[in-house]
Amino acid sequence: QVQLVESGGGLVQPGGTLSLSCQASGNIFSIQHMGWYRRAPGEQRELVATISRDGHTTYADSVKGRFTITRDDDKWATSLQMTDLRPGDTAAYFCNAGIVDAMWNEADYWGQGTQVTVSS
Repeated sequence: QVQLVESGGGLVQPGGTLSLSCQASGNIFSIQHMGWYRRAPGEQRELVATISRDGHTTYADSVKGRFTITRDDDKWATSLQMTDLRPGDTAAYFCNAGIVDAMWNEADYWGQGTQVTVSS
């Protein structure tokens, strides 16, 4: 079956940089949209960034100019480069992807999440 696995979270000081990666695996035919979401304690999940199959990107206003989403379709992967991190970026970050499997079934998949903590 299809799975998404995130990596790269951790503790970073304000103003620091961190990169998250998400690797899809399984019987994948193609990946449509890919994206990153986050959920801070006591808050609802919010969109951080998305990237379409043709490379069109969208960002939450709070991260524009600081975060960059990319994708590598040869590796079934997406990354989120985060710079100038702020305490308000502290959250669990989740990878999301719309994937068509080898049986031509399309579904939305989520990773298990990776924690990002911005603190001095």
